[in-house]
Amino acid sequence: MASLNDARRIVLKIGSALLVDRTTGALKSDWLKALAEDVAWLKGQGKDVILVSSGSIALGRGVLGLTTADLPLEQSQAAAAVGQIRLARAYEEALTPHNITTAQVLVTLEDSADRRRYLNSRATLEQLLSLSVVPIVNENDTIATDEIRYGDNDRLAAQIAVTVGADQLILLSDVDGFYSGNPNDDPLAKRFDRIDVITPQIEAMAGDAGSGLSKGGMKTKLMAARMATDAGCAMAITLGTANNPLQKLYNSAAATWFSAQDDPQVARKRWIAAMKPKGQIKVDQGAVQALKQGKSLLPAGVTQVVGQFGRGDTVTILGPDGVRIAQGLTRYTAAEAETIKGRQSRDIEAILGYPGRAALIHRDDMVL
Repeated sequence: MASLNDARRIVLKIGSALLVDRTTGALKSDWLKALAEDVAWLKGQGKDVILVSSGSIALGRGVLGLTTADLPLEQSQAAAAVGQIRLARAYEEALTPHNITTAQVLVTLEDSADRRRYLNSRATLEQLLSLSVVPIVNENDTIATDEIRYGDNDRLAAQIAVTVGADQLILLSDVDGFYSGNPNDDPLAKRFDRIDVITPQIEAMAGDAGSGLSKGGMKTKLMAARMATDAGCAMAITLGTANNPLQKLYNSAAATWFSAQDDPQVARKRWIAAMKPKGQIKVDQGAVQALKQGKSLLPAGVTQVVGQFGRGDTVTILGPDGVRIAQGLTRYTAAEAETIKGRQSRDIEAILGYPGRAALIHRDDMVL
């Protein structure tokens, strides 16, 4: 069974009901301080941590005095606008005493559906993690309409885990795992310690109801588990209501672990390899040797660009003899690649007139 001790990169999802008092609409400051202790404890072990946090609408509606159970879209977005700044400040104040820098990252469903935005999100999150920052991710409820919303932060957290190649996703919930039935109604309901495969029988056990301020139910958690585990990320559902829930999970607190189906990097490479290429990039022998050593493809090694492709599209990489040696996601359009081919990365800004990325195709976005 997976454990926090095994993780290198962890995405942690925090629901509104854990963070905001459902009666008063106030932030649960003591709980958040204890969570910050957990995050600092994980960071102290050299782990990357990303928080996907609900709570902006719940906080904002309390400030604005919006008491209706189901807010109209305009009121939800207004509450989110008020609540987002308070949520970000609360995390900053909780983590600063531990010498941890935070960053707010707001996304919508479009950001993962559009390949260009997906690559931008991935690059930003990777850069933040490389600087030892803890990103606080939330859905951008101030601008998202129903057709571009995730609608729940369970699936958003899973998408973030896939985007950054996390090896563990932890959903802090108001229940201590996945049960065969609703434990509040069924005294015979059994909690699963581990689920290796999400079968139709497992899916049939999930209910629809969310709790309190949260919108997610077990069905959304199963959807998140399927998305995460297919990408090589193990997932746990565990009770988050008590203080220091991560340290409790480390010390064998009750939870349901969903087993990863593959290594995150292997799963990502398989996904890239399965894509239909939109163009070709021919490289010199020096670039071939560099790629075989696990390096990224730089513009200096490119000799020819074929086809019409956009940033984020899949292209085939050919050696000087025309033999296919790799496939990857390009960080430049075909026109841009044609302009900077054979040139040094340091010259890209002068050539294009705007700063670009050093690599034409990064090694993490490439499969040999």
